[in-house]
Amino acid sequence: MRALFVYAYPLIFDARSADRARMRAYAGAIGELHVLSALPHPHEEQDGKLYLHGVAASRLTRPRALKKRARELIQQYSIEVVSAQDPFEEGWAAMKAVRGTNAKLHVQLHTDPFSPWYVRTGNARMSFLNRIRRRLADNVLPAADGIRTVSKRVKSSLAARYGARIKEPSIIPIAVDAASPPAEPLPAHSFTFTLIAVSRIEPEKRIKDILAALAQVAARYPHTGLFIIGDGRERRNLEQLARSLGIERNVVFMGERTAYEARAFMQSADAFIQASSFEGYGMTFIEAALAKLPLIVTDVGIVGELLKDGESALVAPVADPGALAHHIETLIEDNRTRSQLALAAEAVVRAHLAAEGDHPARVAADLARLLV
Repeated sequence: MRALFVYAYPLIFDARSADRARMRAYAGAIGELHVLSALPHPHEEQDGKLYLHGVAASRLTRPRALKKRARELIQQYSIEVVSAQDPFEEGWAAMKAVRGTNAKLHVQLHTDPFSPWYVRTGNARMSFLNRIRRRLADNVLPAADGIRTVSKRVKSSLAARYGARIKEPSIIPIAVDAASPPAEPLPAHSFTFTLIAVSRIEPEKRIKDILAALAQVAARYPHTGLFIIGDGRERRNLEQLARSLGIERNVVFMGERTAYEARAFMQSADAFIQASSFEGYGMTFIEAALAKLPLIVTDVGIVGELLKDGESALVAPVADPGALAHHIETLIEDNRTRSQLALAAEAVVRAHLAAEGDHPARVAADLARLLV
């Protein structure tokens, strides 16, 4: 089978990256895989059965540039299936590219664009952009010959919105390595209880709710600390918020780290915390559970499907700092609960990963079913 992925992962062009390794594995299962992504400069590269194509484009010109280059690749390599990373800009480009060809359109959905929070990010620009993306999805998804989601939550959202107007989606979760790296000590600190958050620092991640919760907790437990791994447009605002809440000494912004480093640091914390407004899956939940941490999370992604409130995680409603604060204090005060939650989360996650089988083979089969 010859497949083309229309992606927005520039890291695939780094031969040492995990993204490249994942694409190599996909190529081995598919037979011949081409990956197209927008870059500052054109790029062409072959890595065994993997062909990388970078098209020069800005954020504004990206969809049309991807559409044009994808169509050229379909014709040049007799591409049979075009799989878009999402039903938004990449999905629109893929949909337009396959039109009038024999190639099948496959669309992946890694987030939950039909969550009510998707268009209420707390950032006017992102909320507007996400409304446009929803409209794109309304055109792309009904045109797809196949759809892959990453969780039952996302599949249910699609069913509620489109019903029989779309092909029944498959569910293939995001691949996560079950082996954790050796622990890496957190930066020197004097905290007696440490929380770790691993996330892009963007409005929809609602890290501001974690800071508000920490301010409540620190009033009773002043030696509680929060380490934030990740970066993004909200960092300066959050640093200012920490100062205004009087908890700047309780918060350590560690900046961008590799996935390997983040997982190593997780193992040195006492608990994992996340407050996202929406998620398609929640890969960091899986990684935190594998690091043997108790989890405090919002009701998004695989929560409810895999992680159960009070059994394998402490779950808070979205945008509820008070609930987050209550859960933090529970873990500080109750060592037994902390231990039980961590053990339960790890057991559930390891069973989940074991049941998923050969991920590249499943992805290849999901594409191949479109050609039958």
